[in-house]
Amino acid sequence: MRSLVLIGHGSHHHGESARATQQVAEALRGRGLAGHLPYDEVLEGYWQQEPGLRQVLRTVAYSDVTVVPVFLSEGYVTETVLPRELGLGHQGPVPTGGVVRVLGGRRVRYTRPLGAHPGMADAIAAQARDTLPEGTDPADVTLLLLAARPGNAALETHAQALRERGQFAGVEVVLESREALTPESHAASAVPLSEWPSRVEAGQAVLVPFLTHLGKHAAERLQQALAQAAERFPQAPPLHVGGPVGEHPAVAEVVLALAAEGREDERGGDIDQAHAEAWAALRHLAERGGRLGEVLLTPYGGLFELRHTLDEGRATLDLQTVVTPEGLRDLTARDEAGRWRPIRTWRTLPRGWRAVLSPADLRLGLELLYPAVIEESYAHEHRRLHWTPWMSTARRQTGTLARVQRATPDQVDTVAAQVCASCLRTRLWAGHTLGQTIFSGVPGGLPCAEACTVLLAAVRDEVGREAMGSGD
Repeated sequence: MRSLVLIGHGSHHHGESARATQQVAEALRGRGLAGHLPYDEVLEGYWQQEPGLRQVLRTVAYSDVTVVPVFLSEGYVTETVLPRELGLGHQGPVPTGGVVRVLGGRRVRYTRPLGAHPGMADAIAAQARDTLPEGTDPADVTLLLLAARPGNAALETHAQALRERGQFAGVEVVLESREALTPESHAASAVPLSEWPSRVEAGQAVLVPFLTHLGKHAAERLQQALAQAAERFPQAPPLHVGGPVGEHPAVAEVVLALAAEGREDERGGDIDQAHAEAWAALRHLAERGGRLGEVLLTPYGGLFELRHTLDEGRATLDLQTVVTPEGLRDLTARDEAGRWRPIRTWRTLPRGWRAVLSPADLRLGLELLYPAVIEESYAHEHRRLHWTPWMSTARRQTGTLARVQRATPDQVDTVAAQVCASCLRTRLWAGHTLGQTIFSGVPGGLPCAEACTVLLAAVRDEVGREAMGSGD
């Protein structure tokens, strides 16, 4: 029995950055349903949205856990932030076999990031071929690999591997902008995207962004650079622009290859008893019918129906119906004004939907709707939930978030009153008390064991504003 956890970047501001991780997870879960996956569950966690890094290991059902970072470069995030926030006690480069730790009775193996695996060269090539018009010979096409920033050693390695294969007429790395070409970048061979025609001798070219996703601003910069190139090189050969390599289906194979690296024990693990108890209690609650946060949970002819509590009694024909956990996640990802919900327990759950899930899908559906809520609420109900005081969370922050260590208690309280006002959770980490939980029949009895990254970012910004105002 094994759990596979995919870790993506996520975002406080938009949902696009989670798309690649979600797509891979969905593809692998589909294989699991068909019996073609060496894992019994596939879950997602994120750096800057829920389920957060401090939550995600609570959501796994088994004691054998493999964690794969869906990032395309090795560096600060994959070598410092993710291992630290996952509680692995590791910093620095991750070896090929991964880093193994025993945490709370679970054997957790943390792998290298997605972009470090040699199989990404295959994914790049597949994305390029799929982008080209049918019947085009890749040998007559120059492959352009778009890097967001210079110095990505993994990308340079994949580019060289593709050159050696000789599938394309040439393989060149291009950067988003000329500003990225600094003396420190050691990327003298690269050119900005606006000058791509200067590196193409073949009759046409194909561009593959070496990114997990192409956000709104990145897409705008890409279009601007391509417009500049068209103006400067009116006789440029045809260019075919592909999607981010992180969104290609071949990435799922790379994830599985990374997950298998260094695995010696093929026995797998056991069911995590505390996790099983929590979900058995939730199943009992669901079979009776009840409320969970802003959600009404009702038994429905051997299935379970979920809908907004304010839609109780509303005709089903008036509601948009989904029958998959992922459909439930997508329907509730934004509020009724279309704003992104990085924290799923904010009181902004949209109305007008219903999910009808099988007993087998109920757990995943609720994990995607309210990540880690069941596990944390059950642990708190039984006095087993450990919460982390603000100062402990602040002291371990690095990079730009290290600024939160200078925040005064008044600053933290002021920002938390704003950020957390719309959240259903009770801030145990701030000294607030929660007597009863959803398992005591209190729909809003949801504990918050630690300050989330949305709050950390808001406190960081507040400290920065006050420092600027004082002239420090």
